[in-house]
Amino acid sequence: MTMTDPLGDMLTRIRNAQSRKKNKVSTPASSLRQRVLDVLQSEGYIRGYSETRLEGQPAEFDIELKYYDGEPVIREIERVSRPGRRVYVSVDRIPRVSNGLGVSILSTPKGVMSDNEAREQNVGGEVLCRVF
Repeated sequence: MTMTDPLGDMLTRIRNAQSRKKNKVSTPASSLRQRVLDVLQSEGYIRGYSETRLEGQPAEFDIELKYYDGEPVIREIERVSRPGRRVYVSVDRIPRVSNGLGVSILSTPKGVMSDNEAREQNVGGEVLCRVF
C-alpha cells in the first residue's frame, strides 16, 4: 500500500511516541525525511537519528527523542503543507511560530531549512511543518 503523505506520517509517529514517553521511534527512510530530521536536530528538538538497513528490508531511521525534566522538548509538531493543499510563502511572509520560540521548516530552492535560515538566505518556499 502506498503512503500519500510520508512526512505527515513521520511527524505523527514522533507525536505519538512522545505522548507515550518513548525514547526512540522508527520511520521509513527517505531523503526528504532525512533533511527534515537534520533541521530538527540542528534546532535541538531531537537528540539525533541513525539509519538502519536490514538485508531484504527497506532502510529506516531510528529517531532519538529529547526530553527535559520528563517533558518532551517538542510541545507541538504539525504538518502545514499537505498533499491536497500546498502552502507556499515568499521570504517576507514566512510565518513566525510562537513569536520566534518555535520554528517553521521550509522546502526552498536552496534545500530544506528552518525559517530563520530562509530569512538569512532571502528565499521562500513550501512550508512543510511547524514545531514548537
